[in-house]
Amino acid sequence: MVLGKVIGTLVASRKEPTLEGLKLLVVRACDVDGNLAASGAPVIAVDAVGAGVGEVVLYCSGSSARQTQATQNRPVDATIMAIVDAVTVGDQPRYRKD
Repeated sequence: MVLGKVIGTLVASRKEPTLEGLKLLVVRACDVDGNLAASGAPVIAVDAVGAGVGEVVLYCSGSSARQTQATQNRPVDATIMAIVDAVTVGDQPRYRKD
């Protein structure tokens, strides 16, 4: 799993029929404070949990991306599977959803 931030949406009017009805979001890796990573390409991920732009999320890629109910047996390589409410490292709170 990777910590990321939703930075945009992707709309595709024509796509593989098994992707119909799935929301596609643009995600970029972030640190435990919710700050975008200095490098790395954005990822297009299927949203399995109702995330929105600006939210910090957990996403997975590869074969794990096809393990949710929404993406099972579909041609996806990244899936958002959680919206992060808070991150604590040790006893130090690092991120809290507004």
